[in-house]
Amino acid sequence: MKRRTYLQAAGTLGATALAGCTGFTGGGEPSGTLTVATYPSLVDSDGAAGPWLKEQFETQYPEATVEFATPDSGLNYYIQRAKEGVPIEADLYVGLNVDHLLRLDTELDEPLFDPMDDLDRRGEVKEQLEFDPEGRAVPYDTGYISLVYDESAVENPGTFEALTTEPYADTLIVENAQSSATGRAFLLWTVHTIGADSYLDYWKRLDSNGITVLGSWEDAYNAYSNGEKPMVVSYSTDQVYANRYDQDMTRHQVGFLNDQGYANPEGMARFSSAADSELAKAFMEFMLTPEAQGEIAVRNVQFPATPDANLPEEFAKYALEPPEPVTFTYEDLKGNVDGWVEDWAREIAQG
Repeated sequence: MKRRTYLQAAGTLGATALAGCTGFTGGGEPSGTLTVATYPSLVDSDGAAGPWLKEQFETQYPEATVEFATPDSGLNYYIQRAKEGVPIEADLYVGLNVDHLLRLDTELDEPLFDPMDDLDRRGEVKEQLEFDPEGRAVPYDTGYISLVYDESAVENPGTFEALTTEPYADTLIVENAQSSATGRAFLLWTVHTIGADSYLDYWKRLDSNGITVLGSWEDAYNAYSNGEKPMVVSYSTDQVYANRYDQDMTRHQVGFLNDQGYANPEGMARFSSAADSELAKAFMEFMLTPEAQGEIAVRNVQFPATPDANLPEEFAKYALEPPEPVTFTYEDLKGNVDGWVEDWAREIAQG
């Protein structure tokens, strides 16, 4: 999942120099140039985690240099390069989700990433966040999809069913499941809770009750912020952002439907063709340290992947976890998710 962002992120291609060779073999200090491919907002947004990770890693390992690559098409850029047999020109990808894995496993015959079972801190990652059965993607944070609503205008609906009733007519903004990771996660949440045989009927009733479907999380949240409707599909860490910028908490209430929130973990993985695989491994270990986990959580406005993250008390106060986190596994989604999204698009987005 691309993490939520509050400022428009640049979509330009970042540094793509081939990762340098040299020197960390597990017995010495990491050195050389590491190219980390990721999404633009990890690098370019206000207070982003990327620059902090680069500075701290380079401070800890003075002989190492971190460069970021942010291609417009994200992981698709590297999938296409692999298909064409041209150099990947990156060592590590930060920002994988289960949809990415399904796509590359469908489109590529050769592995794009290495299994990473030998990471020293891999065992610290919360087991429920693991989403890759082959161990390639290592979770480093997660978000929970929820509702965010203005309590001066609407009450917390509490259930999926309530959203289809008259008190919630014309109140909800959702994201398009075809173009938005947030929208796709919300769709999957409805499939998970209501069932693959019934979710389309549910969405038809939701649509009849007057939802607005917008193309991205940014579009939806901006529309909500502008007062177009009093409720939006977003993230349960919303109050962290609101508190940071002294916003009116009345408009940043978090609603968990059916006492659930849909978990959307993000992972990192080392390219099989990495020019310096040990340096990439060292950076992954660094990202799982308590200090880095705390900074990633605060800067990404997400939850850490490890229980020992160094988090400020304020974060714990405003980051709300659902009573019952739910999600689909890789095996659940394989062979199903494309059909669910296509059927939804035909009935709702294009209906």
